[in-house]
Amino acid sequence: MIPLLRRLALANIIANVAIVVTGGAVRLTGSGLGCPTWPRCTDASYVPNAEMGIHGVIEFSNRMLGWVVGVVALATLVVAFLHHRRERTATSRGLSRLALGVFLGIPAQGVVGGITVLTDLNPWVVGLHFLASMGVLVAAYALWRRSVDGRATRTVLPGPLRQLVQVLTAVSAAVIVLGVIVTGSGPHAGDADAHRTGLDPEIVAQFHADVVFLLLGLSAAVWFAARATGSRRTARAALVLVAVELSQGVIGFVQYFTGLPEILVGLHMLGACLVWLATLSLLWSTRGAHDGRREAVGGAAAGAEEERGLGELQLDQGGRAGVVGHQVDPRVEEPVAAARHGVEGALGDGQLRG
Repeated sequence: MIPLLRRLALANIIANVAIVVTGGAVRLTGSGLGCPTWPRCTDASYVPNAEMGIHGVIEFSNRMLGWVVGVVALATLVVAFLHHRRERTATSRGLSRLALGVFLGIPAQGVVGGITVLTDLNPWVVGLHFLASMGVLVAAYALWRRSVDGRATRTVLPGPLRQLVQVLTAVSAAVIVLGVIVTGSGPHAGDADAHRTGLDPEIVAQFHADVVFLLLGLSAAVWFAARATGSRRTARAALVLVAVELSQGVIGFVQYFTGLPEILVGLHMLGACLVWLATLSLLWSTRGAHDGRREAVGGAAAGAEEERGLGELQLDQGGRAGVVGHQVDPRVEEPVAAARHGVEGALGDGQLRG
């Protein structure tokens, strides 16, 4: 059951990214009001007619894709609940709740999309429609990772590194929000008569670029910090995020200086989804695997001091060192074992007491 749920969870991510891209295509082709009302396509029909032309076909096709996304989410929900009925574990309960969140996000998205049409493509509502998709992606990504990793536990990482990743996540979300505002102030409104926010596109775009540079700097900082502390999983996730950000930045600058061609704007929307997913991957890397394994935090003394004060080092009968509840770097283990043998020799009875 879990392999099927894992594939369906991944399908949810792909489907929700796809509908973001096709929604962008609706706007970029000027088809935002191809179906001028909602939930019907016209006042008299749920489907477009020949008089509505290609714009009606494009908008209607995007609405139909929404039904496909809903079917995928429903199938995922059914499988997740069946899995929970059989397993009855905390992990299966979490999976079913995440699947429910993804499923409920689809009709909510549909309603926001309908309000977008009924308000004649109000740019703030259009932006909310995009941001709602990012929210659904959070639930879909968590569902997929939970189905892969099981019930995650917190990785033993230095507190400042965890906090840095959290700050980075907030900045990444801010970048997306500012990108939405930039879009609402520029061209490609979705319809020739649609209103814009009235904000100066150049000022908003510059502020957006400034925050992007901040995000890139934070990502690089996380990569260096993760490498310095031996947190390989987090370092890999940060490196992927930097690569995606650089690619997205190149597209953003090229589209800005070439007059916002539709194909590049569409690629930039796809890139926004990928940046957000890479951010979620980095955030998830700060959580441990379900089997309780921990990453060593570089510098044995620093790692022990971070999690247990002075380390609370203990020696067992086998002569091995340990930090209560955590693993110890091998560089600590050997000298402590040697010290134990020296004390044993001094006591003369082969036991270390106290």
